[in-house]
Amino acid sequence: MKTIFKVAIVLTVSFCVFTSMRAHKKAQVILPKADSTDALFAAGTKPQLISRQFSFTEGASVDKKGNVFFTDQNNNKIWEYDTDGKLSLFLDSAGRSNGMYIDKKGNLITCADENEQLWSISPKKKITVLLKDYQGHLFNGPNDVWVAPNGGLYITDPYYQRPWWSRKKSDLDGEKVYYLPKNSSTPVIVISDFKRPNGIVGTPDGKYLYVADAGAGKTYKYTINKDGSLSDKILFVSQGSDGMTLDEKGNVYLTGKGVTIYNPDGKRIARIPIEEPWTANICFGGKKKDVLFLTASTAIYTFQMKVRGVE
Repeated sequence: MKTIFKVAIVLTVSFCVFTSMRAHKKAQVILPKADSTDALFAAGTKPQLISRQFSFTEGASVDKKGNVFFTDQNNNKIWEYDTDGKLSLFLDSAGRSNGMYIDKKGNLITCADENEQLWSISPKKKITVLLKDYQGHLFNGPNDVWVAPNGGLYITDPYYQRPWWSRKKSDLDGEKVYYLPKNSSTPVIVISDFKRPNGIVGTPDGKYLYVADAGAGKTYKYTINKDGSLSDKILFVSQGSDGMTLDEKGNVYLTGKGVTIYNPDGKRIARIPIEEPWTANICFGGKKKDVLFLTASTAIYTFQMKVRGVE
Protein backbone atom coordinates (compact mmCIF):
# COMPACT_ATOMS: atom_id res chain seq x y z
CA MET A 1 0.00 0.00 0.00
CA LYS A 2 2.85 2.40 0.81
CA THR A 3 4.36 1.82 -2.64
CA ILE A 4 1.02 2.46 -4.34
CA PHE A 5 0.53 5.59 -2.21
CA LYS A 6 3.99 6.93 -3.18
CA VAL A 7 3.31 6.27 -6.87
CA ALA A 8 0.02 8.15 -6.56
CA ILE A 9 1.78 11.13 -5.01
CA VAL A 10 4.42 11.19 -7.75
CA LEU A 11 1.77 11.01 -10.49
CA THR A 12 -0.26 13.78 -8.84
CA VAL A 13 2.77 16.07 -8.49
CA SER A 14 3.87 15.35 -12.08
CA PHE A 15 0.39 16.16 -13.36
CA CYS A 16 0.34 19.46 -11.43
CA VAL A 17 3.78 20.43 -12.76
CA PHE A 18 2.78 19.48 -16.30
CA THR A 19 -0.47 21.45 -16.00
CA SER A 20 1.41 24.45 -14.63
CA MET A 21 3.95 24.30 -17.47
CA ARG A 22 1.18 24.12 -20.06
CA ALA A 23 -0.57 27.09 -18.49
CA HIS A 24 2.71 29.01 -18.43
CA LYS A 25 3.41 28.23 -22.09
CA LYS A 26 -0.12 29.16 -23.02
CA ALA A 27 0.23 32.47 -21.16
CA GLN A 28 3.45 33.14 -23.05
CA VAL A 29 1.73 32.53 -26.37
CA ILE A 30 -1.14 34.95 -25.72
CA LEU A 31 1.05 37.64 -24.16
CA PRO A 32 0.55 40.85 -26.20
CA LYS A 33 3.55 41.91 -28.22
CA ALA A 34 3.32 45.35 -26.64
CA ASP A 35 4.42 43.70 -23.37
CA SER A 36 7.80 42.91 -24.90
CA THR A 37 10.62 45.44 -24.88
CA ASP A 38 11.78 43.97 -28.20
CA ALA A 39 8.46 45.02 -29.74
CA LEU A 40 9.18 48.64 -28.77
CA PHE A 41 12.87 49.06 -29.60
CA ALA A 42 15.83 46.96 -30.64
CA ALA A 43 18.02 45.47 -27.94
CA GLY A 44 21.02 47.65 -27.22
CA THR A 45 19.42 50.87 -28.47
CA LYS A 46 20.94 53.86 -26.69
CA PRO A 47 19.76 57.47 -26.33
CA GLN A 48 21.58 59.75 -28.76
CA LEU A 49 22.70 63.14 -27.47
CA ILE A 50 21.82 65.85 -29.99
CA SER A 51 22.87 68.99 -28.17
CA ARG A 52 23.73 70.29 -24.73
CA GLN A 53 23.57 74.07 -25.13
CA PHE A 54 20.46 74.97 -23.17
CA SER A 55 19.44 76.01 -19.68
CA PHE A 56 16.35 73.84 -19.18
CA THR A 57 14.56 72.06 -22.02
CA GLU A 58 10.81 71.41 -22.04
CA GLY A 59 7.67 71.31 -24.17
CA ALA A 60 8.51 68.69 -26.82
CA SER A 61 5.81 68.72 -29.52
CA VAL A 62 5.64 67.53 -33.12
CA ASP A 63 3.99 68.83 -36.29
CA LYS A 64 2.37 66.79 -39.08
CA LYS A 65 5.67 66.39 -40.93
CA GLY A 66 7.56 65.14 -37.90
CA ASN A 67 9.47 68.32 -37.07
CA VAL A 68 9.87 68.77 -33.32
CA PHE A 69 9.55 72.02 -31.37
CA PHE A 70 10.77 72.44 -27.82
CA THR A 71 11.46 75.20 -25.33
CA ASP A 72 14.52 76.42 -23.50
CA GLN A 73 12.37 77.90 -20.79
CA ASN A 74 14.94 79.69 -18.65
CA ASN A 75 16.43 81.33 -21.74
CA ASN A 76 12.94 82.19 -23.03
CA LYS A 77 13.26 80.55 -26.45
CA ILE A 78 11.51 77.99 -28.65
CA TRP A 79 13.68 75.78 -30.87
CA GLU A 80 12.96 73.53 -33.84
CA TYR A 81 14.62 70.18 -34.58
CA ASP A 82 13.58 69.20 -38.11
CA THR A 83 13.32 65.80 -39.78
CA ASP A 84 16.76 66.26 -41.37
CA GLY A 85 18.39 66.71 -37.98
CA LYS A 86 18.83 70.47 -38.29
CA LEU A 87 18.54 72.50 -35.08
CA SER A 88 17.40 76.13 -35.39
CA LEU A 89 15.90 78.89 -33.27
CA PHE A 90 12.18 79.26 -33.96
CA LEU A 91 11.21 82.08 -31.59
CA ASP A 92 12.96 84.41 -29.18
CA SER A 93 11.00 86.08 -26.35
CA ALA A 94 8.70 83.07 -26.14
CA GLY A 95 6.75 83.96 -22.99
CA ARG A 96 8.80 81.51 -20.92
CA SER A 97 6.85 78.77 -22.66
CA ASN A 98 6.72 75.42 -20.92
CA GLY A 99 4.48 72.58 -22.18
CA MET A 100 3.31 72.81 -25.80
CA TYR A 101 1.11 70.98 -28.32
CA ILE A 102 0.51 71.59 -32.02
CA ASP A 103 -3.09 71.87 -33.22
CA LYS A 104 -4.52 70.75 -36.58
CA LYS A 105 -3.70 74.11 -38.19
CA GLY A 106 -0.04 73.90 -37.20
CA ASN A 107 -0.30 76.46 -34.40
CA LEU A 108 1.87 75.94 -31.35
CA ILE A 109 -0.36 76.02 -28.26
CA THR A 110 2.03 77.01 -25.49
CA CYS A 111 1.86 77.37 -21.72
CA ALA A 112 3.44 80.82 -21.52
CA ASP A 113 3.96 81.08 -17.78
CA GLU A 114 5.97 84.31 -17.83
CA ASN A 115 2.64 86.05 -17.28
CA GLU A 116 0.55 82.93 -16.50
CA GLN A 117 -1.03 82.79 -19.97
CA LEU A 118 -1.90 80.35 -22.73
CA TRP A 119 -0.71 81.30 -26.21
CA SER A 120 -1.26 80.22 -29.79
CA ILE A 121 1.76 80.80 -32.05
CA SER A 122 1.12 80.47 -35.79
CA PRO A 123 3.68 78.94 -38.20
CA LYS A 124 4.45 82.55 -39.20
CA LYS A 125 5.15 83.31 -35.51
CA LYS A 126 2.08 85.45 -34.88
CA ILE A 127 1.19 85.29 -31.17
CA THR A 128 -2.41 85.20 -29.94
CA VAL A 129 -3.21 85.15 -26.21
CA LEU A 130 -5.90 82.52 -25.65
CA LEU A 131 -6.14 82.79 -21.87
CA LYS A 132 -4.78 85.29 -19.36
CA ASP A 133 -6.80 84.57 -16.21
CA TYR A 134 -9.57 82.52 -14.60
CA GLN A 135 -12.51 84.66 -13.50
CA GLY A 136 -10.21 87.64 -13.00
CA HIS A 137 -7.56 85.70 -11.07
CA LEU A 138 -4.09 84.92 -12.39
CA PHE A 139 -3.47 81.29 -13.26
CA ASN A 140 -0.86 79.52 -11.15
CA GLY A 141 1.24 79.03 -14.27
CA PRO A 142 -0.12 76.86 -17.12
CA ASN A 143 2.26 73.91 -17.33
CA ASP A 144 1.13 71.41 -19.95
CA VAL A 145 -1.59 71.24 -22.59
CA TRP A 146 -3.29 68.69 -24.84
CA VAL A 147 -5.41 69.53 -27.87
CA ALA A 148 -8.40 67.20 -28.25
CA PRO A 149 -9.60 66.10 -31.73
CA ASN A 150 -12.59 68.46 -31.38
CA GLY A 151 -10.25 71.44 -30.89
CA GLY A 152 -10.84 71.76 -27.15
CA LEU A 153 -7.83 72.31 -24.88
CA TYR A 154 -6.99 70.61 -21.59
CA ILE A 155 -4.54 72.60 -19.44
CA THR A 156 -2.78 71.68 -16.20
CA ASP A 157 -2.14 74.58 -13.82
CA PRO A 158 0.21 73.72 -10.93
CA TYR A 159 2.01 76.35 -8.87
CA TYR A 160 5.80 76.30 -9.27
CA GLN A 161 7.41 79.49 -8.04
CA ARG A 162 9.35 81.07 -10.92
CA PRO A 163 12.37 83.35 -10.51
CA TRP A 164 10.91 85.77 -13.08
CA TRP A 165 7.72 86.35 -11.04
CA SER A 166 7.28 89.21 -8.58
CA ARG A 167 4.43 87.41 -6.76
CA LYS A 168 5.16 84.81 -4.09
CA LYS A 169 1.86 82.95 -3.77
CA SER A 170 -1.07 81.65 -5.80
CA ASP A 171 -4.00 83.86 -6.73
CA LEU A 172 -6.31 80.81 -6.79
CA ASP A 173 -7.67 78.33 -4.26
CA GLY A 174 -5.93 75.26 -5.63
CA GLU A 175 -3.99 73.61 -8.45
CA LYS A 176 -6.43 72.39 -11.07
CA VAL A 177 -6.98 71.16 -14.60
CA TYR A 178 -9.03 73.28 -17.02
CA TYR A 179 -10.87 72.65 -20.27
CA LEU A 180 -11.21 75.37 -22.89
CA PRO A 181 -13.85 74.51 -25.52
CA LYS A 182 -13.09 75.36 -29.14
CA ASN A 183 -13.78 79.02 -30.00
CA SER A 184 -14.35 79.83 -26.33
CA SER A 185 -12.52 82.22 -24.03
CA THR A 186 -14.01 80.78 -20.83
CA PRO A 187 -12.12 77.87 -19.26
CA VAL A 188 -13.96 75.29 -17.17
CA ILE A 189 -12.49 73.38 -14.20
CA VAL A 190 -12.55 69.63 -14.92
CA ILE A 191 -10.22 68.35 -12.15
CA SER A 192 -10.05 69.98 -8.74
CA ASP A 193 -8.81 67.22 -6.41
CA PHE A 194 -5.13 66.96 -7.40
CA LYS A 195 -2.20 68.05 -5.29
CA ARG A 196 -0.14 69.21 -8.26
CA PRO A 197 -1.30 68.36 -11.80
CA ASN A 198 1.42 68.24 -14.43
CA GLY A 199 1.73 65.95 -17.47
CA ILE A 200 -1.31 65.41 -19.67
CA VAL A 201 -2.12 63.54 -22.89
CA GLY A 202 -5.22 62.08 -24.53
CA THR A 203 -5.93 59.24 -26.93
CA PRO A 204 -6.19 60.17 -30.63
CA ASP A 205 -9.85 59.12 -30.76
CA GLY A 206 -10.65 61.67 -28.05
CA LYS A 207 -12.14 59.07 -25.70
CA TYR A 208 -9.65 59.03 -22.83
CA LEU A 209 -7.39 61.46 -21.00
CA TYR A 210 -4.32 60.67 -18.89
CA VAL A 211 -3.33 63.23 -16.28
CA ALA A 212 -0.41 63.03 -13.85
CA ASP A 213 -0.66 64.28 -10.29
CA ALA A 214 3.03 64.99 -9.75
CA GLY A 215 2.35 66.06 -6.17
CA ALA A 216 0.83 62.69 -5.28
CA GLY A 217 3.07 60.57 -7.49
CA LYS A 218 0.15 59.10 -9.45
CA THR A 219 -1.28 59.12 -12.96
CA TYR A 220 -5.02 58.80 -13.60
CA LYS A 221 -7.15 57.88 -16.60
CA TYR A 222 -10.48 59.56 -17.37
CA THR A 223 -13.28 59.13 -19.87
CA ILE A 224 -13.85 62.29 -21.90
CA ASN A 225 -17.52 63.21 -22.21
CA LYS A 226 -19.09 64.96 -25.21
CA ASP A 227 -19.17 68.30 -23.40
CA GLY A 228 -15.48 68.04 -22.51
CA SER A 229 -16.09 67.11 -18.89
CA LEU A 230 -14.34 64.08 -17.39
CA SER A 231 -15.75 60.99 -15.68
CA ASP A 232 -14.83 57.42 -14.65
CA LYS A 233 -11.61 58.39 -12.86
CA ILE A 234 -9.33 55.40 -12.33
CA LEU A 235 -5.79 55.13 -11.01
CA PHE A 236 -3.66 54.18 -14.00
CA VAL A 237 -0.28 53.85 -12.25
CA SER A 238 1.29 54.92 -8.98
CA GLN A 239 3.83 57.15 -10.70
CA GLY A 240 3.65 60.82 -11.52
CA SER A 241 5.02 62.39 -14.66
CA ASP A 242 6.20 65.64 -16.20
CA GLY A 243 5.62 65.35 -19.95
CA MET A 244 3.70 62.40 -21.44
CA THR A 245 3.04 60.78 -24.80
CA LEU A 246 1.38 57.73 -26.39
CA ASP A 247 2.35 55.32 -29.15
CA GLU A 248 0.23 53.54 -31.77
CA LYS A 249 -0.28 50.53 -29.48
CA GLY A 250 -1.75 52.69 -26.74
CA ASN A 251 1.32 52.48 -24.52
CA VAL A 252 1.81 55.43 -22.18
CA TYR A 253 5.22 57.09 -21.78
CA LEU A 254 5.93 58.87 -18.49
CA THR A 255 8.94 61.08 -17.79
CA GLY A 256 10.99 62.16 -14.79
CA LYS A 257 13.94 59.95 -13.94
CA GLY A 258 14.29 58.77 -17.51
CA VAL A 259 11.30 57.33 -19.37
CA THR A 260 8.99 54.60 -18.10
CA ILE A 261 6.59 52.87 -20.51
CA TYR A 262 3.29 51.27 -19.48
CA ASN A 263 0.89 49.25 -21.60
CA PRO A 264 -2.81 50.28 -21.77
CA ASP A 265 -3.54 48.10 -18.73
CA GLY A 266 -1.05 50.00 -16.58
CA LYS A 267 1.62 47.28 -16.62
CA ARG A 268 5.20 48.52 -16.75
CA ILE A 269 6.83 47.11 -19.87
CA ALA A 270 10.04 49.09 -20.38
CA ARG A 271 12.28 51.79 -19.04
CA ILE A 272 14.69 54.04 -20.92
CA PRO A 273 17.36 55.50 -18.62
CA ILE A 274 18.58 58.98 -19.48
CA GLU A 275 21.83 60.11 -17.86
CA GLU A 276 20.55 63.54 -16.89
CA PRO A 277 19.12 64.93 -13.63
CA TRP A 278 15.60 65.17 -15.10
CA THR A 279 13.74 64.16 -18.25
CA ALA A 280 11.01 66.75 -18.56
CA ASN A 281 9.19 66.05 -21.81
CA ILE A 282 8.82 63.68 -24.71
CA CYS A 283 7.22 63.18 -28.12
CA PHE A 284 7.62 61.03 -31.25
CA GLY A 285 9.27 62.86 -34.14
CA GLY A 286 10.96 62.14 -37.45
CA LYS A 287 9.54 61.51 -40.92
CA LYS A 288 7.94 58.24 -39.74
CA LYS A 289 7.28 59.51 -36.20
CA ASP A 290 9.22 56.54 -34.86
CA VAL A 291 11.95 58.48 -33.06
CA LEU A 292 11.47 59.50 -29.45
CA PHE A 293 12.57 63.07 -28.84
CA LEU A 294 13.51 63.81 -25.24
CA THR A 295 14.08 67.08 -23.42
CA ALA A 296 16.36 66.36 -20.48
CA SER A 297 17.68 69.16 -18.26
CA THR A 298 20.24 71.11 -20.36
CA ALA A 299 20.15 68.63 -23.26
CA ILE A 300 18.02 67.02 -25.94
CA TYR A 301 18.17 63.35 -27.02
CA THR A 302 16.64 61.02 -29.59
CA PHE A 303 15.89 57.32 -29.24
CA GLN A 304 15.01 55.03 -32.15
CA MET A 305 11.77 53.06 -31.73
CA LYS A 306 9.97 50.25 -33.59
CA VAL A 307 6.58 51.84 -32.85
CA ARG A 308 5.20 55.20 -33.93
CA GLY A 309 3.67 58.09 -32.08
CA VAL A 310 0.08 59.26 -32.52
CA GLU A 311 0.38 63.04 -32.05
